[in-house]
Amino acid sequence: MEQALNLPPKKIVSPKRKWKIAGISTALILIYAWTFAGIGIDFARVFSEQTLQNFTRVIPQLFQPNTAVAGEAAVLMLQTLAMAFAGTLIAAILAVPFGFLASKNMITSKALNLSSKWTLDAIRAFPEIMLALIFVSAVGPSPFAGVLAIAIGSIGMLGKLYAEVIESADMKIVESLEANGANRAQILWYGIVPQITPEFLSYAIYRYEIDVRSSTILGLVGAGGIGLMIQLATMNRNWDEVGMALIVIILVVTAIDYLSSFISKRIV
Repeated sequence: MEQALNLPPKKIVSPKRKWKIAGISTALILIYAWTFAGIGIDFARVFSEQTLQNFTRVIPQLFQPNTAVAGEAAVLMLQTLAMAFAGTLIAAILAVPFGFLASKNMITSKALNLSSKWTLDAIRAFPEIMLALIFVSAVGPSPFAGVLAIAIGSIGMLGKLYAEVIESADMKIVESLEANGANRAQILWYGIVPQITPEFLSYAIYRYEIDVRSSTILGLVGAGGIGLMIQLATMNRNWDEVGMALIVIILVVTAIDYLSSFISKRIV
């Protein structure tokens, strides 16, 4: 006779948990239904013959990039990289004081903590594309507008990350320095800075990678870079030029991704 399998006891789900699961599932279904209803998708137009013709005209040209504009795309991509670098550098520097002011273990004043956190939250509420529109109107269509948009937009995220890094610092080192009579400047320089610098640099590099992607979009609103080339090519229906620009963006972003990962591992 074969030995019976000793199966684990069947988990009993309480009625309360069943109602909870049913309620969450119903809420998710309603949210999805409301979302798709609010989008207003015209399925008749999506699957129409005109849409199919547009796809068959545009997609093949994207996969046949115009190599004649490769040089122009490379130059504009370099401009995009420079724009992202300048914006990230400014943000990485200006976010440091916000990070210290928003960290509870460095600043005991609740008013300063809250005001710094609210400021960072308010900055993060504005997407870079909106900031770019504002700065393009203020300083004119130029890469400088893109630099300002990236710098302001990145301060919010970097400041928040910096504050979390500072709050996770080992305060035993600070207490040890205080016990040995170190002043505030010595505690900051020898106790806090060595702990937070590697992660600060790692976050700044990661943010630069994000800002490169953002910079390619900012050109669509007149902030310079390769996005401007994509905008002009799209307006003129030169989809082969758009394809060339996309290839350049993909290659550069992929290279930056691998390079930033390599540098971050070495730093941390």
